[in-house]
Amino acid sequence: MYKLIVSDLDESLLGDTGNISKADLDTIHQLRRRGVKFVPNTGRGFKSVQPLLKQIGTIDQANEYVISYNGGVIVENQHNHVLSSHYLSHSIAEQIYQLARFQPDLGVHIYTLNDVYTFNIDTDERNYIDSRNVTTTDFDQPNLDIFQQQPIVKMLVSNLSHDKLTTFQQQVLTAISVPLSLSFSSNRYLEFNPANVNKGKAVLELGQTLKIEPNEIITIGDNHNDLTMIEAAGMGVAVNNSIPAIKKAAQLTLDATNNDNPITEIYRRLFVNEFK
Repeated sequence: MYKLIVSDLDESLLGDTGNISKADLDTIHQLRRRGVKFVPNTGRGFKSVQPLLKQIGTIDQANEYVISYNGGVIVENQHNHVLSSHYLSHSIAEQIYQLARFQPDLGVHIYTLNDVYTFNIDTDERNYIDSRNVTTTDFDQPNLDIFQQQPIVKMLVSNLSHDKLTTFQQQVLTAISVPLSLSFSSNRYLEFNPANVNKGKAVLELGQTLKIEPNEIITIGDNHNDLTMIEAAGMGVAVNNSIPAIKKAAQLTLDATNNDNPITEIYRRLFVNEFK
């Protein structure tokens, strides 16, 4: 019996408009009534997903959780209590920022524990951010000195060209000798977390906290930054719009894309017989 569903948000649970379908909301409510936990696992900050938590019924609830910043922070929803956190060193964040700052075709997102700051964001990127209901603060400083007294959880650069992102990835790997966790997401981002921080490790850590075994966990994803959690769970699930690497690693590839009620299909294929 599966006891925990952990789902990526953008391009997995959420449709292209940035919303969860009514059918999937109804299914999540039904699963939760039957004792199955539902936990978002996202590259976003935990504060930006509060409207979703309200929809699924876990906002400000004890013993309900969010995994955010690609595994960088695990939060219990009641009072947004941080259970686990991993931060980039200021010097590493500064190096990444300086490498990106003089490249006019790259946008930069700087994630502190509670806020997102954006540098050099074009109209397309602004529209994408707005469609996800994420609040950001414009940032245009020559360095990151203003963050000396607050932790930076992760950074990312944005561009719609994967080739430009991979070129920047190589520049970072050449310039910075300290190990980092690097991943691609949403077909527009290259993300930087501290070494050994990823969605899969966070899923297993939360499972241990809840005394839930990996073979009792379902994970759902679509892109590179979801690969570790697809591999970590007993049942890794790929939505049909996933990249090939996710489909290859998953135990189950859905007929549904993120626009076609993926949670409802999971319920039909993995839970109906359990609940008879």
